[in-house]
Order: sequence, then C-alpha cells, then structure tokens
Amino acid sequence: MRLNQDQLCELSKLAIQAAKEAGQLIQSYTGKALTHEFKLGASSKASEIFTEVDLKAEKIIIETLKPSLEKFDLALLAEESTDDGQRHIKDAFWCIDPLDGTLPFTEGIHGYSVSIALVAKDGSPLIGVIYDPVKDDLYHAIKEQGIFKNQLPWKLTNESSESTFYFMCDRSFYENKNFATAKKFIHSLSEKLGCNKLKILHQGGGAMNAVLTLSHKHACYFKLPKVSLGGGSLWDFAASANLFQEAQKPASNIHGNKLDLNRTDSTFMNHEGVLYASSEEISQAIQSFHKKDFK
Repeated sequence: MRLNQDQLCELSKLAIQAAKEAGQLIQSYTGKALTHEFKLGASSKASEIFTEVDLKAEKIIIETLKPSLEKFDLALLAEESTDDGQRHIKDAFWCIDPLDGTLPFTEGIHGYSVSIALVAKDGSPLIGVIYDPVKDDLYHAIKEQGIFKNQLPWKLTNESSESTFYFMCDRSFYENKNFATAKKFIHSLSEKLGCNKLKILHQGGGAMNAVLTLSHKHACYFKLPKVSLGGGSLWDFAASANLFQEAQKPASNIHGNKLDLNRTDSTFMNHEGVLYASSEEISQAIQSFHKKDFK
C-alpha cells in the first residue's frame, strides 16, 4: 500500500519506540562480559563480530514493529535475520540494524547506535531513526516532514567560525594501504576550505559516522567501491540516507548518484561505495578524487 504523510508519522513513532527500547537493552549490558561470535565471509573484524545483545535488540525491534507489517503490508529486512526477498515485492520495508557498531560497543567506545529505516521498494528512504544510547540522543527524519533531534527540529550548524574539518572513516579503511592517499587529499581539501585543523574519527559505526558528518559544517564520510562483497550493508545506511535527504545534504554513491538501498542481488554496498558530505562542494571534490586516484 502507498503510505501517506499521516501513516509515515505513525510508523515513525513506532520506530522511535523500538529504537529506544533496544537502546535501553544495549546499555544494560554495558561493562558486562559478552559472548562474541563471528559471521562467515565478513570482510572485516567490525562486520564479522556480533553478540547476544545484537540478537536480543533485534528481537525487541521486530516485536515492536510486527503489528505494522500486516496493517500496512510491509516487508522486513534485519541484519541478524534471513532476507526473505519480500522487500522486492512489498511497496516498502523496514530496514533494521539493531546494533550498528558492535565492535566499538564491545570495546566500550562511543560510536554505536540503533538504526531503523523504512524504505520504499524503489530504494527511496521514507523514515530514518538513529538512536545513540550513550548520549540518549535520538535523530529521526520523515520524508517531506524534516529532520529532528530529540523530537525537535534539528538546526544543523552553519557557524562560519567552525574551522575544523571532520573526516569520518571506518576502522578498516583507516588501516588500509589507500588511507594515506585519502588523508593527504582530505588535508588539502580542508585547507582549501579555510580549515586550520583536521580531525579524523575512525572508531564509530556507519550510522553515527553519518550523524557526526551532519553535525559539522566541514565533514565527510565515505566508503570506496570494491570487487569483493562488503562495504557495509543496506541497514548501515538506510536511516542516515533519510536524515541527509531531509537535511538537504548530499548522500550518494561514490559517483554522486542515488544510493541503491534495495539492491536486488545482495544487501552489500560494495558495488558502488557510499559518500556522505556536509556540503555539495565537499561531495564533488571527493567524487573527483575517487575518479582520479582510485580508477
């Protein structure tokens, strides 16, 4: 069924409830000994690790969202569950990452979150909810209804005095041989934009990296395409893509095109990469950098 604005608002409230309940569960495990398990075929330590908390948080979210599946004829895609393919049949689907940033969570490092999105069959984000349980901050957006922080309209920073460039990246990229080249480019770009300091953050999950990018005047977060499976999954970017859409900030693949948030042959994003930026100027510069230095 096609969802109207009132229905999207109703569904966003349900997603917010689910995110907060899952976040409370996650925080209740802070400092406790956890059983770590590893997924087969993962491309990095960050993507292969999961815990009992991931599974319990997902169960809470699914139980909360379950009534909406029948009421609104929705499909569901969740990180720790089997993809049943219904996301290619129904008009929209829930896209769930119960604990984005499991590795920093197990290390007791800020940067993990609960991420829930509602995505249309054509891959357009309709609702995005990201909950930071450490700071108890809730970010959400609804298509054509704006972006919010802690239930209030989120006014993004545009302070002309901000002179730090924030470069968010995954730990695997930070440790990659190509990182030095990227760092050199970003440093040059930051100077061109009048920034006198470059701050690199490489310990958070994809959702919080995106939120941090939105939180600063000069910032970016990107993942380069690669041949092997990986590069993050749909649930890592669906919610934040909606936040960027409503904030009117650039969120695209590495070529500047629309993110493929309902890929037919996989849930991974390795085929096109991901690019979030706080301005179109930064986004265009990174696209050019990729085309020139990473052919």
